[in-house]
Amino acid sequence: MSAPITSRKTAVVTGASSGIGASIAQQLTAAGFEVIAGARRLDKLRAITEPIGARAHQLDVTDVASVEAFAAQIEGAHLLVNNAGLALGLAPAADPNLDHWRTMFETNVMGVLHVTRALLPRLVASGDGHVVNIGSIAGLATYPGGAGYTASKHALRALTETLRQELLGQPVRVTDVAPGLVETEFSIVRFEGDSERAKGVYQGMTPLSANDVADCVVWAATRPSHVNIDRIQVMPRDQAGATQVHRRSTG
Repeated sequence: MSAPITSRKTAVVTGASSGIGASIAQQLTAAGFEVIAGARRLDKLRAITEPIGARAHQLDVTDVASVEAFAAQIEGAHLLVNNAGLALGLAPAADPNLDHWRTMFETNVMGVLHVTRALLPRLVASGDGHVVNIGSIAGLATYPGGAGYTASKHALRALTETLRQELLGQPVRVTDVAPGLVETEFSIVRFEGDSERAKGVYQGMTPLSANDVADCVVWAATRPSHVNIDRIQVMPRDQAGATQVHRRSTG
C-alpha cells in the first residue's frame, strides 16, 4: 500500500502518451502527485492528462532543444520518471540495422541523460527528489536478436547505478524499475506496426500490464524519503528470465 503524501509533490513523467507512461501518470495523480507529462504525440498525451487534471507538454527526449523547452516550463519537481523508451527489430549483431541502434541509444540512453540533466537541479532544490528510470530485464540479461536493445538497457542500468553513487549525500533517491514482458504498444513498435507478430510475443502466457509496472513506480516513490529502493525487477509469473517463458497450449 502506498504511504500517504503529506504535501502535494510534483512528478514529471516522460513517454506518457500511452502504455506504461500513461498508467504511471494516472496512478501518480491518484496517489496525490501533481503530474507534468511529456511525450511527442501531444494529442494522445492530452487524451491521457485532461481526464486526470495533469499538465501536458510536448517532449522529444532525443532533441536537446525540445528537452530544454520542456524543462523551462517546470518550476519545481520532486519526482522524475524517465519512461520514454523503445525497442526496434530483432536483427542479429552481425547484420545490424544501424538506424535502429541509433534510435534506441538516442532514446533509451541519451534521452534519459538529457531529461535528467535538465531537471536534476530542481530535484535537488526540492529537498526530497527522486529519479525513477524504467529499465528492463534486458538491462540484466541478453538474448539472440536483441543486441541493440539489450545494449541500450545495459547502458541505462549503468547510468542509473552511477547516478545513484554520484548523488550520494544529496537529497535525491534513484530507482531502477526493470520489467519483464509487459503487453503495451512496445512489441507493435518493435515490429513496426505488425500487430500479429506483436501478439505472438505474449501468446500462451499472461504478461504484465502497464498498471502492474505503474504500481511499482508509485510504491517506490511513496516510501519514506530516507528509503531508497535501488531496483525493482518485476516479471509475470509465467516468466523466469529474458527467454524463459512458460506458454500454455492455445488449442
